Amino acid sequence: MKIVGMDTSYQYLNIALLDEGYVDGCMVSCFKQQSEWMIPKWKELMDRNGWNPKEIDGIVVTQGPGSYTGVRIAMTVAKMVASSIGCKLYTVSSLQLLAGNCDHAIAVMDARGKRAYVGEYKNGKAMKEDCILTLEELLAYVNANPDVTVVGDGHLVGKEDVFGNMPKQFDLLRSEWKEVTDIDDLCPKYLKDNDEYLVNV
Repeated sequence: MKIVGMDTSYQYLNIALLDEGYVDGCMVSCFKQQSEWMIPKWKELMDRNGWNPKEIDGIVVTQGPGSYTGVRIAMTVAKMVASSIGCKLYTVSSLQLLAGNCDHAIAVMDARGKRAYVGEYKNGKAMKEDCILTLEELLAYVNANPDVTVVGDGHLVGKEDVFGNMPKQFDLLRSEWKEVTDIDDLCPKYLKDNDEYLVNV
């Protein structure tokens, strides 16, 4: 089954071709330029692997959180393609993709305003709902859990930034994809309307 994975939620443009396992992909650093790179890179991968768009059986796209514009880019393209060729559409959390199938990880993205998007995952499964924490709250949690791996924007808590092979991680998280039953109801999950984001720091 031919599946295309797409993520433009943050620093990288991630595209994956999956066919009973990881086939090929790209991970391009182009923050705020994903809209310019997405279609050319997608076509490049399809051509390189001899894939015909009409043969695509499904698309899996990150639903957020992340960059407002970034999240919308891949989601809009995914909805348009799925509607036009009649393939299935799936979603996965941006933070879940970032964590991959790590034994126990905290996925972190800078949410600006001294806050971070945070997701905690074990072997690809969510331990709790993705949320927004102040950097002070995040640092306290990381310090209290030294055995947990921090992935993503580690510099926010004094660690190295870690971004794995996210195109391949689409496939590693296959069991966690959520099928979209009504494309018209699909919308990004930004989290910025949550109380955690609206509090004063």
